[in-house]
Amino acid sequence: MSSLSSENCVEMTSGAKLCPTDEAKCYKSEIPDWHIIFDGMEKLERTFEFDSFAEALEFTNKIGDEAENQGHHPRLITEWGKTTVTWWTHFLGGLHKNDFIMAARTDSRAEKKSC
Repeated sequence: MSSLSSENCVEMTSGAKLCPTDEAKCYKSEIPDWHIIFDGMEKLERTFEFDSFAEALEFTNKIGDEAENQGHHPRLITEWGKTTVTWWTHFLGGLHKNDFIMAARTDSRAEKKSC
């Protein structure tokens, strides 16, 4: 489990900055199953597979609860047998350490479920 999963997100302020490339590479090494995608800005994305829609929805709701607790919200796409989670910092238009923390927390939730 990544050490990032034990960290909490920081509040976004006007002085917040995107994650520098060298830091992003370091954080990314702790969440190897995630992909950095680019659709106008960098985002972290991973698809989790399940045996049913009900399991995918349960996982989606757990990630939603975690997002509310941390004040940082992903894109969640729930389909039969899978949930795709995408993290980025809307406020900055790209990746911040908070996104890597939440990706690690998402992995931790998936491990507890034995996905």
